[in-house]
Amino acid sequence: MSHNHAPASNTGNETRALIAAALTGGFMLVEVAAGFLTGSLALIADAAHMMADSGALLLAWLAFRITRRPADARRTYGWGRFQVLVAFANGVALILLTLWIVGEAIGRIGSTPEIAGGPMAVVAVTGLLVNLVAFAVLHGGDRENLNMRGALLHVAGDILGSIAAIIAAIVIVTTGWTPIDPILSVLIAMLLLKAASGLVIQSGRILLEATPDHVDRDAIADDLAVNTPGVVRIHHMHIWAIAPDQTVATLHAVLETGVCEQTVTRALRQRLADQHGVGHVTIEVEQV
Repeated sequence: MSHNHAPASNTGNETRALIAAALTGGFMLVEVAAGFLTGSLALIADAAHMMADSGALLLAWLAFRITRRPADARRTYGWGRFQVLVAFANGVALILLTLWIVGEAIGRIGSTPEIAGGPMAVVAVTGLLVNLVAFAVLHGGDRENLNMRGALLHVAGDILGSIAAIIAAIVIVTTGWTPIDPILSVLIAMLLLKAASGLVIQSGRILLEATPDHVDRDAIADDLAVNTPGVVRIHHMHIWAIAPDQTVATLHAVLETGVCEQTVTRALRQRLADQHGVGHVTIEVEQV
């Protein structure tokens, strides 16, 4: 069999993910040390987030490499689903991380330790610059790719964490009010939780082989029946995604008596590809 349903590779995304992983991983070591030295939960939370992000970006890089592998006898659709699995894992990791940050922050609100605001501000500003560079690198990639979106989301969370740390440092230096540190950590965690939940839901739908959100299965079946000569009706139609850019379908087509099955199936495939973006379809035909 010569069919190859593996998605096209994207080495540009792969390189971008690796550069971002190196940037966030390198600065994470600096931020861990600074967080403990200054006593700032905002820095420690951001360092923990950057540690998770560095690992997530390495996973994203690995996913892009694995996705490039061709389909084989055991993985006939290729490795495109692997990047969806990584996106799902990244989303779950972000949710767990935000819950940990919230738990730590709640414990500190009533008894915030002394925090060195000056050094905290210097580290936070440096971290923001590193994160902005990493975000710019990733932003130049394919933002429709779930794996790249997950990577962007991780780095965006780092940017928010750095901004929160800067604001907290300014408040602590100018007013001495240390509860601002855990309070801002909770607010940023909530924003991340919402974004991560959306990533988990979208990638989870693909893993569960649900009909893609932008697809109306019944409308497509009606369109095929009305606009394909020789077709009486379409039934038992299933549409799902292997990856966000790889939609497949199966269907049963009831044909008029005496029509050429090969001609009609060719027309059905063409309309599905041209009008509905379904690149691979398995069609079973039956005549009235």
